[in-house]
Amino acid sequence: MKKTDIGLTNKKKENFSGWYTEVIKKAKLMDYSSVSGGIVILPNAYFVWQKIQDFLNKEFKKIGVKNAYFPSLIPESLLKKEKQHIKGFEPEVAWVTEAGKTRLSERLAIRPTSETIMYDSFSKWIRSYKDLPLKINQWNNVVRWEFKHPIPFLRTREFLWQEGHSVFSSKEEADKEVLEIINLYERVYNELLAIPVLRGKKTENEKFAGADYTLSLEAILPNKKVIQAATSHNLGQNFSKAFDIVFLDKNEKEENAWQTSWGFSTRSLGIMIATHADDKGMIFPPKVAPIQVVIIPIFFEGYKNKILNVAKKVKDKLKEFEVFVDDREDYSAGWKFNEWELKGIPLRIEIGPNEIKNKEVLAVRRDNLKKEKIKISKLNSRVKYLLDDIQKELFKRAKKDFLDSIKRINSFNEIKTKENFVFEVCLCNKISCEKKVNNQGLKVLILSLDKNIFNNNCFVCGEKSSFVAYIGKSY
Repeated sequence: MKKTDIGLTNKKKENFSGWYTEVIKKAKLMDYSSVSGGIVILPNAYFVWQKIQDFLNKEFKKIGVKNAYFPSLIPESLLKKEKQHIKGFEPEVAWVTEAGKTRLSERLAIRPTSETIMYDSFSKWIRSYKDLPLKINQWNNVVRWEFKHPIPFLRTREFLWQEGHSVFSSKEEADKEVLEIINLYERVYNELLAIPVLRGKKTENEKFAGADYTLSLEAILPNKKVIQAATSHNLGQNFSKAFDIVFLDKNEKEENAWQTSWGFSTRSLGIMIATHADDKGMIFPPKVAPIQVVIIPIFFEGYKNKILNVAKKVKDKLKEFEVFVDDREDYSAGWKFNEWELKGIPLRIEIGPNEIKNKEVLAVRRDNLKKEKIKISKLNSRVKYLLDDIQKELFKRAKKDFLDSIKRINSFNEIKTKENFVFEVCLCNKISCEKKVNNQGLKVLILSLDKNIFNNNCFVCGEKSSFVAYIGKSY
């Protein structure tokens, strides 16, 4: 029997950072590369990203979004066309200055985001209201040379995402899509990844550089730090004026277009891992699991061939699911149990002599490790039920932790007495109140789209409230 250091040595509640690093490595979700701040996304994690792509592509198609691809190198002159935009990204931009031994006449930015390169093309394509709306999405990588401590998936210098960019003839159409997209992203987190999120609007200080306003999803990690999970921006006419994106309306009057941009990234994988994994390792929500069911034949002398035959028949019976038969003979059954628990496979099926005799299997859930015997004749329907139930229970458990992480407070002084929580507060519209929050090492994360004001007085200054806001520590 082979030996290895399988299993986690850190506890989630005691050392979140060390635990997270162990999970992503030992569950074979990523590997480090030779590039500082860059990671290799391994197949088990990339499979989740493909499931997200499949879901979003289907939903994008319903609203008329088409996929395309634009260059990853952006001339400096284009990047500087929208001043607020470049100011927001300039510290993170990586530049190409030479090709071979030749110095370039103009620096090329390695794509931090694609507004400028895409809108240069949009200005050539759009002439009339009949060309609108234009809705383009691309799946690509971006580079943002973060100087903060890189954290695999959650904060890396290169990551994958989709970025959608739409052009409309009216503000109303842009407003509608910005909300439609953020709601769609919320569905990905809720329905696929089994994760609850906060939904709201960014403050003026926190909005996307160059946007009129930004809608955002925020996820609460187990250490009660909050991380931006997805964004949808109304760009107004800011970029259309900078890039001369104009159209003739029905009255043949020239107008500047209204634009949106929106993105969802592989940061979502890190949020999923941090939310669901436990002290035994990863737990995949069944809807995105690379393997939903692992079958483990338990070999006994004289039964090996019979057990293998039944295991293969069970796999064939479960062909609508992602199934793997672990028939390795140089590992014990117990070792395999631990390995697949570490890798987070939602359902384990064990088959030994007793199971063959009784025409049944033993199923073990990864979320709560409960065991049950299932007759092979009823296997399909029961496996489907169990996978659906695991998906629901993971969301239910995550929602409880999410709600337990939020504390409603009415006065600024309560921040000091209730440490390490996300605070739900009533806030006015003054920048000075936001700055006072920042001075406490906290951030106004979002202004809620869903909650009504519960206190007429701003929790900082006592003047009239304008919003329900969430404040806390963030990545």
